[in-house]
Amino acid sequence: MIKNGHSSEQRDEAGGSKPGASGCNPEKRKRVVRVWCDGCYDMVHYGHSNQLRQAKAMGDHLIVGVHTDAEISKHKGPPVFTQEERYKMVRAIKWVDEIVEGAPYVTTLETLDEHNCDFCVHGDDITLTVDGKDTYEEVKREGRYRECKRTQGVSTTDLVGRMLLMTKAHHSNLDNPHYQQHTDNFGKGHGTCSPWTGVSQFLQTSQKIIQFASGAEPQPGDTVIYVAGAFDLFHIGHVDFLEMVYKQAQRPYVIVGLHFDQEVNRYKGKNYPIMNIHERTLSVLACRYVSEVVIGAPYAIGKDLLDHFKVGLVCHGKTEVFPDKDGSDPYSEPKLRGIFRTIDSGNSLTTDDIVQRIIENRLQFEARNQKKEAKEIAVIEAMKRREQEEEEQPEAASQ
Repeated sequence: MIKNGHSSEQRDEAGGSKPGASGCNPEKRKRVVRVWCDGCYDMVHYGHSNQLRQAKAMGDHLIVGVHTDAEISKHKGPPVFTQEERYKMVRAIKWVDEIVEGAPYVTTLETLDEHNCDFCVHGDDITLTVDGKDTYEEVKREGRYRECKRTQGVSTTDLVGRMLLMTKAHHSNLDNPHYQQHTDNFGKGHGTCSPWTGVSQFLQTSQKIIQFASGAEPQPGDTVIYVAGAFDLFHIGHVDFLEMVYKQAQRPYVIVGLHFDQEVNRYKGKNYPIMNIHERTLSVLACRYVSEVVIGAPYAIGKDLLDHFKVGLVCHGKTEVFPDKDGSDPYSEPKLRGIFRTIDSGNSLTTDDIVQRIIENRLQFEARNQKKEAKEIAVIEAMKRREQEEEEQPEAASQ
């Protein structure tokens, strides 16, 4: 069970900070530090969220610039999600105070000044224009650039690669000889791969969970709302659903139950889930509409779970409800209690749909990944050559 919640600042309904809601003494704070982040934020994942979390910690007010489809296509290749989908995804991240739609791909002093930002923050990875130039060159030169640690083990390129590797053949872990071995050896080595995701595992730490989840218990008068599922490749369809769930009560406390990888694979099949349970946990915790996460929630929502969390409402979307292993309805108990509600978010996007977007444009996305890797390798090699030349110059001068 992981508590999410928000900081001690007051929050509006969507989770954004209200003006003047800071917990600091106004006399001690001379001014608000405004921080700028920008990016594509395509297929938003916990790596993006962690960057924004770190950026928000460097100041008081976080503004995030999101590039247009045209800009991304020009410099990197086609995005998976549309700009409208990406704008909404970034707004749903709980550390974001406001976003700027259609932000320029190259970050300039003019952009920072226009939005009254003290500095910009980016991860310690390489971001290049179509002609191979550092997009943060100008702000770095003027000392208005800060760097945060990049989250290892995930990137949009990596996630696209996972989907491109997906097979169409269904496999069941009940007969998988690697199932028990994986269970016994979980996290013992970097080379270990999950038989459900097919990729190296992201290893969770208690510190990372604490960083993402720092909230309070439900208070008297709150309505505890429970939802459960895979929430794989956490996307705009999930956000629209959770936002609608959040609006079901005047004082909502939303708990998300996440199923273990093997459970998701049982009812989804193929190579699902794309992201393992640890990755999915952080992705959901970053959403401003979520108060708490149950890791490895039972598939059937039974009496014990409902009583333990004092659940007042159980919600499910318009997607198909798969029966439990014994063929029973996993929602039979909340239905019996009269607390089950079907939510129509108005968004029918599913993880399957996203995978299809990738598969249908396979060649384009493969080319995008290859082009990005080639540019980064070229820059790294150029930096190494420059460092070598600088080392050789003093030696030549002394001779």
